[in-house]
Amino acid sequence: MDADLRSIASARRSAEKAWEAYLAFRGTNAAAVDQIVEAMARSIEIEAERLAQLAVDETGHGNVPDKRIKNLFNALGVAEWLRGVKTLGLLWRDETSRIAAIGEPMGVVAALIPVTNPTSTIIYKALSAVKAGNAIVCAPHPRGVKCGQATVAVLARAAEQAGAPANLIQCLDEVTLQGTVELMRHRRTSMVMATGSSDMVRAAYSAGKPSLAVGPGNVPAYVHRSVSDRIGEVAEQILTSKSFDYGTACVAEQNVIADQPIARQLKHELSLRGAYFCTRGEADRLSGVIFDQNGGFVTENVGQSAHRLASLAGFEVRTDARVLITELDAIGRGTQLSAEKLNPVLGWFETRNAAAGIAAAGDTVRFGGWGHSCVIHCDDPDVITEYSRLPVGRVIVNTPALSGGMGFSTALEPSFMLGTGTASGSIVSDNVTALHLINIKRVAYESRPWRDLYEIYGTAG
Repeated sequence: MDADLRSIASARRSAEKAWEAYLAFRGTNAAAVDQIVEAMARSIEIEAERLAQLAVDETGHGNVPDKRIKNLFNALGVAEWLRGVKTLGLLWRDETSRIAAIGEPMGVVAALIPVTNPTSTIIYKALSAVKAGNAIVCAPHPRGVKCGQATVAVLARAAEQAGAPANLIQCLDEVTLQGTVELMRHRRTSMVMATGSSDMVRAAYSAGKPSLAVGPGNVPAYVHRSVSDRIGEVAEQILTSKSFDYGTACVAEQNVIADQPIARQLKHELSLRGAYFCTRGEADRLSGVIFDQNGGFVTENVGQSAHRLASLAGFEVRTDARVLITELDAIGRGTQLSAEKLNPVLGWFETRNAAAGIAAAGDTVRFGGWGHSCVIHCDDPDVITEYSRLPVGRVIVNTPALSGGMGFSTALEPSFMLGTGTASGSIVSDNVTALHLINIKRVAYESRPWRDLYEIYGTAG
């Protein structure tokens, strides 16, 4: 049996087992569900570093300390938020309108997992799905199957020990595109959660099942002159965000757009904190390391350190360099380094005023980042208001794009699935949570006499 047939068979087995587990789990009271979710989160706390190491070893992307943080955030941070959320049973009752809302699970969730976050995304999706009363089958990237299986094993064992049925949380043991498509289209699959490329989003929405699918981002970071008194802090935020896990987060900054009055100061502060500004020749060679001739990513170079990327491009930087910065003459088609870069690499663009800065941010978003996110460092509320008109799902203000977008340093819902909205072909623009994985039933009592319909709009007969 070839790999495609084995993957298809795995998808079918997993979907059927998940359906049986879902039927056994359905009706579990909310308190018991919460205990299971807590047990799952605690199980990751002691395994976070091991799973991070497995992810780096298998995929070659990112670094262990930051992947450990991702794992912990998606376990402990997400679980903390979920404690205060009702997903099952009576959600709310309005005595005036005489309507009650009841949360019910969707069924079996097919979860597509990206290679850049192969363990942390599983943790987040599994906790969210189970909190909503669902079963979940994860389809990892083919280069993340082993670490994906290891993560699911930890979560499933903890869930079962806390009272969940077997097979409520699963991972495909062999993955090909055909097997993943089979999982998405299977009769037992109720809905799809897909995180990944634009092609992945299109595949999810063509599967014929309700889908939550989110695509790539190209996040601009506009630094306005009004923050001149804290440029050092802004520089640190940008570098910390973009260097995290070697740039594998799609919500991290991609292009820094500097207001000219503070540009020189910002460049100096970035350099002091570990940024390396490339020469034109170095930037050209770096582009060839990051992108192939068709503008796609060179897979093996995704999520590499700044030092390694520079070495591959034929120039030297300090071993502790955090981010490589390339100066841009334009943003958009024809300037590949202004696109999304899943590496610790930033584009640099200077603009003369706020209007020009907002326009450059708009160019960044439209070049592969429709609907995702943007960040601004600014103390002028009028400029922030204008910036907020960009076609994105979240505008992050005066905080790192990474920690702000995922809901740590802002009050956004903690999530590793950031909706990009209809601008990019996605049905959702929210930070996706367990609340997106339930059906809400309305129980509606008569609130006014039904015969009034005829008195108001005409007589019967």
